[in-house]
Amino acid sequence: MSQAPKTLIDHRVYTIALRKMPEFLDVFNRMALPALIETLGHPVGFYTSVVGPLNQFIHLWAYDDLADFERRSLARDKHPTFPAYLAASAHLITAQETRLIKVAALPGYLPKVN
Repeated sequence: MSQAPKTLIDHRVYTIALRKMPEFLDVFNRMALPALIETLGHPVGFYTSVVGPLNQFIHLWAYDDLADFERRSLARDKHPTFPAYLAASAHLITAQETRLIKVAALPGYLPKVN
């Protein structure tokens, strides 16, 4: 049986210090990703900007609803290794933007995000 698509997306944009993207990606991959996968599940995807505002790392996470987002975010924040990632990446991130976006209800369109 197919699971219903998740309808809430956490859209995060981190602006990384100039010429620090490789270092940030290394720190994120080694220190954040294991804790994030364990607490948030698998992401919709990871992206870097190539046109428009540069030096941005974007990641998207799908949730069933706001309660699911809050529960999994709390688990992330309480994960024992997450504070070490925050400390290791603090000098690399110059800004952070977080949006919660919902799937638009369009007749005949079913989102593919699971």
